[in-house]
Amino acid sequence: MIKVAIFGQYKHENTVRSVRAVEEILSKNSAEAWMEKKFFNLIKDELEDITVPFNTFSELDSSFDYLITVGGDGTMLRAVTYVKDLMIPVVGINTGRLGFLATIQMDNIPQSIESILNKNYKISERTLLTASTDPPNKDLQDIDFALNEIAVSRRNTTSMISVETHLNDEYLTSYWADGLIIATPTGSTGYSLSCGGPVITPGDDSLVLTPIAPHNLNARPLVISSDTTIKLKVSGREDNYLISLDSRIATLDNSTIVTIKRAPFKIHLIELENETFIDTLRKKMLWGEDRRN
Repeated sequence: MIKVAIFGQYKHENTVRSVRAVEEILSKNSAEAWMEKKFFNLIKDELEDITVPFNTFSELDSSFDYLITVGGDGTMLRAVTYVKDLMIPVVGINTGRLGFLATIQMDNIPQSIESILNKNYKISERTLLTASTDPPNKDLQDIDFALNEIAVSRRNTTSMISVETHLNDEYLTSYWADGLIIATPTGSTGYSLSCGGPVITPGDDSLVLTPIAPHNLNARPLVISSDTTIKLKVSGREDNYLISLDSRIATLDNSTIVTIKRAPFKIHLIELENETFIDTLRKKMLWGEDRRN
């Protein structure tokens, strides 16, 4: 029997409606529906009339066939922390705004889930980043990886920081800025893009370094090979700075050296047959849209 995990973070009308639609199509196809425990407790009062009760999980294991997220791209990023290196295919239902990662629209839930259960999809393997610190930081040891980006930034100050950057132990430069983003191809359409970084297609074997509001006007985003080891040392007027791995944030002392590498595993995102990255890019970013046309 197919075993499907369902994950979400918030309760609102679209979330509940989407979960109901997913449960209906899973039940119709005799698939087991398992819901993340905190999410289930959040919305269970709205699901009392469902005849087949949900199983719940706190952690995933290799017995699961799929993970379906209900929310926006942030929900998918959080779901990655459950999947880790299990290689469980992940797909997202978009109840948010942009939906660059969560590509299933609410009106298409029955057809999309049916296609997935019938294995009518492709797998898009996505690179992740991993971070280590010297000295070690306990907040980063359990979940030390990111699908979108790892960023360092200033904390509790309006003053800029200096981010001394080495690539494979060779000094690159010291960015005088609000921070520095190291983004994967997946993350190139997120925070990095907002800071002027390039869009990188998911299959590319590369990363991008994008400074955040740099005061060095000649500092520009830099695309590098994904097998590069990146070392960062931050200095500034404050004694601490922030490091973020997708949406997870920790505080580090200025004496801390951060080492960033490509993670030893990838996340498997489901790409339905009628969807491609280029198609999503054109629709979500409105590429080619011109009111004159």
